[in-house]
Amino acid sequence: MLQVQPNREAADPVWSELRVEAERIAADEPALASLTHTAILSHSRLEQALAARVAEKLSSAELPKLLLRDMAMEAYEDDPALAASARADLLAVHQRDPACRTLLEPLLFLKGFLAVQAHRVAHWYWRRGRQGVARVLQMRMSEILAVDIHPGARIGAGVMIDHATGVVIGETATLGDDCSILHGVTLGGTGKESEDRHPKIGPSVLIGAGASILGNIEIGACCRIAAGSVVLSPVPPCKTVAGVPAKVVGEAGCPEPSRRMDQMLRDAAK
Repeated sequence: MLQVQPNREAADPVWSELRVEAERIAADEPALASLTHTAILSHSRLEQALAARVAEKLSSAELPKLLLRDMAMEAYEDDPALAASARADLLAVHQRDPACRTLLEPLLFLKGFLAVQAHRVAHWYWRRGRQGVARVLQMRMSEILAVDIHPGARIGAGVMIDHATGVVIGETATLGDDCSILHGVTLGGTGKESEDRHPKIGPSVLIGAGASILGNIEIGACCRIAAGSVVLSPVPPCKTVAGVPAKVVGEAGCPEPSRRMDQMLRDAAK
């Protein structure tokens, strides 16, 4: 379990721990000292670090780094919920991904976390009618991170997108708090509808690699979607579904599948 260091920026223990870890990495591995300084130690709070990191990864000749950083900061300054959700996302990745050994790793290295943060900024612009800005952020996210999340999609807090390559989330999709999804997942339309046409995923849902959930259907809280499934019908809460097309094969097997991250079907019927 994460042990936050006492007496260091106690008002924000997540930021405090990030700085402690950055200082440790800079001391232990000189080759990463510049990275940790640029990403963490040169900033006074998490919002600045997030804006700078998003800008560093998504900037281009068409979208210069300083401009993108200022655009992201505009969103963070206006809506504190963006950084609060980022803190929950950091903790989610650290707690659920066995390959993530520090709180700093998602911010520095994991494109699923960075894609979600870029989306949160894009969504802020989308909700304010600045759709051109939102769409250029989506374009850069797709080009650089291989994650395509429409800026209109609504994503809750404490979300982990593990590995992330090939994830597609459509405009009217919603993803509840504390969900975990793996690479190759599609929350898409069926190709026939317009308007509200994408899935509504409840909280604490685990979606396995390569799964597709299509259409304006509801996936209940605490469900498990097995890897490779194609879900075309609503799913009640606390169920496991698998197959093409997916069918209910049992109960979820635990209270919060997204936290347990157990994708095996052996206990589905229990």
